[in-house]
Amino acid sequence: MLEVKELDKRFGFHYALSKISLDVQAGEIHALIGENGAGKSTLIKILTGIYQVDSGKIFWNGQDIQIREPKAARKIGIQVVHQDRQLIRSFTGYENLFLGMSYPKQKWALGIHWKQMRVEAEEVKKRLGIQLNLSKLAKDMSPSEKTMLEIMRAAMMDCRLLILDEPTAALNDEESELLYALIHKLVAKGTSILYVSHRMNEILRLSHRVTVMRNGKIAGTFPTNEMNKDKLVQLMTNQDGTTKVREHKSSLTGKPEVLRLTGISSMDQKVKHISLDVKQGEIVGVFGLAGSGRTELLETIYGTRKRKSGKVEIQGERVESISPKHSLSKGIILIPEDRRGDGLVLDMSIRENMTLSTLSRFSSLFHMRKQREQTEVHAWMERLQVKATSSEQAIKELSGGNQQKVVFAKALLSKPILFLCDEPTQAVDVMTREEIHQLLREQTTQDSGVLFVSSDVQEVLEIADRIFVVHDGATVAEFQNEAVTAEQILQVCYNQRKLSDVENE
Repeated sequence: MLEVKELDKRFGFHYALSKISLDVQAGEIHALIGENGAGKSTLIKILTGIYQVDSGKIFWNGQDIQIREPKAARKIGIQVVHQDRQLIRSFTGYENLFLGMSYPKQKWALGIHWKQMRVEAEEVKKRLGIQLNLSKLAKDMSPSEKTMLEIMRAAMMDCRLLILDEPTAALNDEESELLYALIHKLVAKGTSILYVSHRMNEILRLSHRVTVMRNGKIAGTFPTNEMNKDKLVQLMTNQDGTTKVREHKSSLTGKPEVLRLTGISSMDQKVKHISLDVKQGEIVGVFGLAGSGRTELLETIYGTRKRKSGKVEIQGERVESISPKHSLSKGIILIPEDRRGDGLVLDMSIRENMTLSTLSRFSSLFHMRKQREQTEVHAWMERLQVKATSSEQAIKELSGGNQQKVVFAKALLSKPILFLCDEPTQAVDVMTREEIHQLLREQTTQDSGVLFVSSDVQEVLEIADRIFVVHDGATVAEFQNEAVTAEQILQVCYNQRKLSDVENE
C-alpha cells in the first residue's frame, strides 16, 4: 500500500534521513523503532506532509505521489496520532472530533447541526467499540481518553494508514490493553498501522514486521516473530542489549533523611493521606494505578498543588508552606511528566532552556557572563550526549529523548538534594532510558535522594531501593526492593481497587 524508496532529508549540512526505503502492506501492523534522533519523527513528518523530501520517491497503491501538505496526506487516507495530542483543551470531544472537517450545518437555519454531530460521533463509537463521554472537555480527559478520541477522529476521515506515535507513553497497563484491542479492530476492518514505540514488549506483541532505524538510516526490516528484545537493541545501537540488573547498595541505615512526609493531603483531595521518606543516597519508587495520585503527590511536595494538611520535613526541618521558588532554593527539583508543556520553553534554544532556573549563576550586576554560560552548557551537552547542531538550536527541533536530557541538565545545574521524577523515561528509547537511570544512580552516590514515579512497574523494580504503593491518594504499602515481584505490587493495587469498589456500592 505504502512504499518509500531512497528518501533523503537534510537540515543544513546534516542528513536527518539517508536512503530510507520501507513499505507498509495492507492490513499490516508495521512497527518502527530506533533511538531518539534516529529519524523516526522526521519520516513521520514527511509521510504526513509537514516536511518535503530532498530526494527519493513515495508510492501509494503503486502510484508515485507527492505529499506537499498535511491536507494532501489526509485526502489519500494517511492519518497520524502524534505523541503530543493535537486537541483543543477547551473544546468538547464532539468539537475536537470534527476538527479539520466541515461541521454539519442546519438545513434551514444558520449554525451548527449539533444533533447530527452527536449522531455521527456515536456511530463511530459504536463501530469501534469505544466507551467515551464526548461531552467532556479535552482538558478533563485522561491520557487514554485523549488517545481514543484522536483515533476516532482518524476513523471519521476514511483512514487507510494510521500512524501511531508513542500511543501508550502516558497510559498504564490497563489503558494500554484497551488500545491494543482497538488497534486489532481497526486492522480487521482493513486499516494499516505504522506503530512507533520504544516499548519492546508492545512491538513484539502487536506487530507483523518491524523496521529498525539507526542514525537516519534503515538498519533492517524483519518479521517480528524472528526477533527478540536483545536483537532489536543490538540493531538500534550496535551494542549488546542484555538487560541490566539493579545494583545492590550497601545499607542506608543511619543515613539522614532528605524528605519525610507525614499524612499529607492536597486542597483538591487528589492527595488524601500520604506518608513516606527518602534518605540521602536512596531512590524511592512510587507506583500506583491510573488515578492513584502519583503525579499529584509530586506536585504537592514541589508546591504547584496546594497542600491542605500533614507535615513536610526537608533535611529534618519542618516546612509549613512551599512554592516552586522555595523548593528550588531548598534544592528540590521536579522533572515533570509533560516535558514539552511543563519542563521546557519550546521556542527557546537549548542554552536558554538549560540555564533558565540558574540565571543568577551566570549574571553580574549589569550583564550576563555568556562565556561561562556557554562553557557549562557545552559541558552538560557533552556529558549527557545531547544530539544537536549547537546549543543555539531550538529545543522544539530535538527528539523527545534529547529534550529530556536537556530537562535533566537544567535540573543538575541547580545542584539539587532531591529529585522528584515524574515518568522521567516516558517515550524515550531503551538506551536513553538506561542513561537516565545511570544518571540518577550517580546522583545518589553524591548523597542526593530521588523520588521516582513510574506507571511501569518493571521500571520501578529496576531502579528503586524501596517502593511505596499508592491508591486513591494514600500510601497503602511499602516494600524493600529485595526479591519483590511485579505480581506482588500489582496484587496490592488491584486488591485496593476491589475494596474501593465494594465500599462504593
